[in-house]
Amino acid sequence: MRFAIMPAVLLVMFVALGAADDPPGQPKVKVFGGGEIPKGAKVVGLEPGKVTEPALRNELLAMVEDDQKGRRELMALHQKLQKGEDAELRKQTNELSEKLRAVDKKNTARMNAIIEKHGWPGKNMVGMDGAQSAFLMVQHADLDRDFQKHCLGLLKDATAKGEMPPTNLAYLTDRVLVGEGKKQSYGTQLVMVDGKMKPQPIEDEANVDKRRKDVGLPPLADYVRIVEEHSKSPPEKS
Repeated sequence: MRFAIMPAVLLVMFVALGAADDPPGQPKVKVFGGGEIPKGAKVVGLEPGKVTEPALRNELLAMVEDDQKGRRELMALHQKLQKGEDAELRKQTNELSEKLRAVDKKNTARMNAIIEKHGWPGKNMVGMDGAQSAFLMVQHADLDRDFQKHCLGLLKDATAKGEMPPTNLAYLTDRVLVGEGKKQSYGTQLVMVDGKMKPQPIEDEANVDKRRKDVGLPPLADYVRIVEEHSKSPPEKS
């Protein structure tokens, strides 16, 4: 059986770099994939940015918390369904999926207004955590493919200026390509086939790991394994 990966599978990919002398609750992380930066984490290898729009940064962080809360709940339901079909669980999953669509629609509309007013909110406007949050909102804007594709162009410019990490560009590039029914470039978009994660079709798959390395992503096999483990493990309590 083949299932497209729902938005419940988070895009956050981190390498924990915490040391013994780090304050509790202040982990060091190195981002190698797109997603939300944990609150209070010290990001290694990425400048935090200047935060010229602190109110906008706070708004983006609140938006991503809404986004992630629904996806954590949906992931928990999908994990239960993997153990066997249940009519009540299926009903809850469908209801929560509809609520999440409403959240995505609201967040997409707000991101549209933010970008129209400010342009792309990069790290020097909203900090790296705010910028990552903005990226995630766009990554989840599947209900408005035209807006998503428009943001891809903005993200390319922001990446060239050092305002965003290239990993984000890889994720959104694949998201747009798959949304258009085309082969992806970096293998970031997965589907579940008989309980196993598989990349959706990849253009020039023989060289995918080289492309992934060029943008700071781990080898495809490692990525698939990490996402598969994450999809089977109980989600963290919010």
